[in-house]
Amino acid sequence: MDKRVVVFLVLSLGIILGFDVFLKQMGWFPEPPPAEEATTSSPSSPEQKPAPTRVEGQNSSPPGVNAPTQSGQKSNAPSSAPAPSILEQTVTVETDLVRVGLSNRGGVIQSLELKRYHTSPPEVKPVQLVYQGGKFKGPLSITVANADIDKTIREGLYRIEKDFTNLDAGHPVGHVTMQFQDPVTHLGVEKRLTFHHDSYVVDVAVALDGVNEPYEIGLGTNFGIVEWGDGFIGLIGSASRVDDKIDKDTPEKELELKGAVQWAALQDKYFISVMMPKQGEAVLVKLEAPKVVSAGVRMPASGAASSVALQLYAGPKEYDTLRSLNVGLEDMIDFGWFIYGSWSFVKAVAKPIFYVLRFIHDYIPNYGITIILLTVGIKLIFVPLQYKSYKSMKMMKAIQPKIAAVQEKYKGDRDKLNKELMKLYRDQKVNPLGSILPMFLQMPVFIALFNVLYMSIDLRQAPFMLWVTDLSVQDPFYVLPIIMGATMFIQQKITPNTMDPTQAKIMLVLPIGMTFLFINFPAGLVLYWMTNNILTITQQLVTDRFLLHDKALISARAEQSGSTNA
Repeated sequence: MDKRVVVFLVLSLGIILGFDVFLKQMGWFPEPPPAEEATTSSPSSPEQKPAPTRVEGQNSSPPGVNAPTQSGQKSNAPSSAPAPSILEQTVTVETDLVRVGLSNRGGVIQSLELKRYHTSPPEVKPVQLVYQGGKFKGPLSITVANADIDKTIREGLYRIEKDFTNLDAGHPVGHVTMQFQDPVTHLGVEKRLTFHHDSYVVDVAVALDGVNEPYEIGLGTNFGIVEWGDGFIGLIGSASRVDDKIDKDTPEKELELKGAVQWAALQDKYFISVMMPKQGEAVLVKLEAPKVVSAGVRMPASGAASSVALQLYAGPKEYDTLRSLNVGLEDMIDFGWFIYGSWSFVKAVAKPIFYVLRFIHDYIPNYGITIILLTVGIKLIFVPLQYKSYKSMKMMKAIQPKIAAVQEKYKGDRDKLNKELMKLYRDQKVNPLGSILPMFLQMPVFIALFNVLYMSIDLRQAPFMLWVTDLSVQDPFYVLPIIMGATMFIQQKITPNTMDPTQAKIMLVLPIGMTFLFINFPAGLVLYWMTNNILTITQQLVTDRFLLHDKALISARAEQSGSTNA
């Protein structure tokens, strides 16, 4: 009976882990978002020529403002005369962490590359956080209810000025100012961005003139979502914290959360973009298209002229970095997954394991070896529990003939059967649950370690050895999954069980199924599972050789049974 429970738990876990993989193989996942485009064109001018790169020191005049002629003199033509054509331009600013492209069409972030993170082969390039679909509002866009004002602000050409080209330790802070002024409507917008050396945080100040109604500052679409992915762990889409309550659900259409806004975010497994306003009255989330979601924060109206301050974080889900912001963003790293949701106990176990993983890595700068050492350490901690579990299995196997005899004798009387079985267990000093309880005690630790290895961005782009160059992606040659399946087969063969031979043969199919399941898992996870299997096999062999002896155990039980019958 104890073996059936173990098999049930293993099969249940296999079904849960393999469900998404099965859907992916069957092609039942939604189609991915449109392919990225090299440049983002204006919605109002789809046939516009590509924007030339901005020349350092060149300024653009806003619509309606007299531009200098070729001779350098201002034109005296009446204001009704058509203004000279102004091309869209892009200003690039760069720190040691990011490369940001700012478009003067609407004064938005057009691109944001993470210089230390790259996409997976075959096309290796810097991770691009800004969605390049080309038809949605960009990050830092401003939206108002009045259609005319909204169009003027979002389609106007801004003057962009900056006081740096690159930031480093010698020049740690730089500023970019984007200004727009419309002399006809007297609308004015200024967006001042402050970049910092060695930081993904950008301080943003937005000032409006001529707008006396609430307005939305947008986070853009999929800003922070590199890929939606098909994994079973990890939150993908929108998230927010309003009135100190975190909401992680992406709506089916639109969502408005009113209250004191701490932050609004868009995220995937490894990356996140977050807007943290000093004041905000609502978070707005909208599903623009399948796998395309936008988010923004509504600011309150404050008269004809208003200004707000906020912080923008766009980067990796590095635990310490997110925690240093002191707004609860570290909870976006989902270490607490278990079956159908987050389990606080697993999360509480996962964080210490995560700290130990990084502590070992500080001394051994190879995450593959770190995973092996961490698995060995956890295995050693549970040696007493696993010994008790294994000993209970052996005892149950030793008295199995007596159990079968009692079941045959009282098969027509269930109450009597249960009483006799309990008497037999007491006489033989065997606990039928002795092999199951230790496993339940270990389960949260193994699930927590599983979550840490699956969710931690520390393993992304982390090599192990030889062909394993990235522990966050699957083994390209399937060597680790095959070895893992072989060790699982050996473990199953040497583990005592109370099943009949036919059932035992059927269970030999389980390692094959698990091997195919783990083929698509990250190499770091497979390495952990394979190492755990090898250690379990070693422990069982040592236990059989030095601690338990089948013949002596069976002989002792037989003598005890004979004396009891006498």
